[in-house]
Parts: sequence; structure tokens; C-alpha cells
Amino acid sequence: MAEDLSIAQGTKQEQYESLIPQIKGLLEGEPDQVANLANVAAALKEQFGWFWVGFYLVKGDELVLGPFQGPVACTRIRKGRGVCGTSWAQASTLIVPDVEKFPGHIACSSLSKSEIVVPLFKGDEVMGVLDVDSDELDQFDETDRHFLESIVALIP
Repeated sequence: MAEDLSIAQGTKQEQYESLIPQIKGLLEGEPDQVANLANVAAALKEQFGWFWVGFYLVKGDELVLGPFQGPVACTRIRKGRGVCGTSWAQASTLIVPDVEKFPGHIACSSLSKSEIVVPLFKGDEVMGVLDVDSDELDQFDETDRHFLESIVALIP
């Protein structure tokens, strides 16, 4: 029987610590990037119940929508534009407590209130970003940064 990935009780740290072995199990031996990104997005969405969880992948000079969980999303984002494009350009994680206050925020949904974007690296190059949106203000913190950076580092 598959392990239950539904929203768990416990502190945020405890939830991440219980989720990481499950994600490792999903990724182990699977070389297909789309399958891996889809499972990571689904596992995170099921565990935490966030509004939107997904990936954008670098294709030329744009980020292109990849596997995600949640409502329809923006399809293409230019480098340096919005939270995702800025994270890509800076090659660093961005935590945005209130997306309305982020210069150039791209509003794919008016329901999104806060966001964290974590770059995915292949060597020194950013190959994409993990984008997580919440319908609550100030949802993300350093605990999320630490664990989400650890999770994206597991993706082959």
C-alpha cells in the first residue's frame, strides 16, 4: 500500500522531515525528469496544501511551465521578470511575504498572496525553478528555504 502523503500534523520541520524520505523513494531509480518533477510537485502539494506548487524550466531565454499542481498558470516567464524570473536571474531562493509588494510581480492568480521560488541547478547553471504560492500572506520562512532547497537538490 502506498504511503499516505495527505496533509500531516506536526511542526513544519517535522512534516518536511517525514516527507523527504518519501520523495527520495519516488525519485530513486527514475531517470525521467518530467515524472520526477510531477511527483515532487504532487508530494509537496499533498503534504502542505499550498495553493500552487510547480516547476518552470529554462528553455532559451525563458522559463516555460513544467509539471505543477494547482490552477492554470502563466506559461512563459522572461529572465529577470516576476519572482520566478528574478530567482533565475539571481540564481538564488526568493521568499516573498506579500506578492503585491514585489516589483514586477506576475499575477497568474489574484488568490496568490505569498511565494517562495527555489532555483534548480545542473552544475553551476540554473535549469529551472520550483515555484510555490500560498493564498495566505507571509506563509514561507527560512525553514521552507532550507528544506525546499534540500528537496530540489535531490532531483536528478
